[in-house]
Amino acid sequence: MFDKYPKEKRFTLAILQDIQKEYGYIPKEKLVELSGYLDIPLSRLYSMATFYKALSLTPKGENIIKVCDGTACHIRSSKSLLDEIRSTLGIKPGETTKDGKFSLETVNCLGSCAIAPVMVINGKYYGKLTSSMVREILKEYGGASGE
Repeated sequence: MFDKYPKEKRFTLAILQDIQKEYGYIPKEKLVELSGYLDIPLSRLYSMATFYKALSLTPKGENIIKVCDGTACHIRSSKSLLDEIRSTLGIKPGETTKDGKFSLETVNCLGSCAIAPVMVINGKYYGKLTSSMVREILKEYGGASGE
């Protein structure tokens, strides 16, 4: 997997992104392999993997939910969206459901302030949301109350 890149430290982030793309997260074994390949301390790779929000050291769910908590969304009750997701799926931001179906993240801005509050599931935007709308949207993805 790494051999398409020269053994140069400047390719570290690109390789980490490739690993993330292939596995959906960065397994510890791959960090260890990359450490040997690039002769970089494992601690430095770990620092990079935890610094960039797009990278994850834990598996993500099949459906990734991003709820905006930027100013416009926060003022328009993005917290109620998070509360509904927590109630419906039983997860908080940064967590994944036990069945691996959903992961929840909060983001600072999705660039859709005019339709706040906003959430995105697998790249699809949902705006001007209420708690009941969130519940119905989650059902479309197979998330039902009590899971």
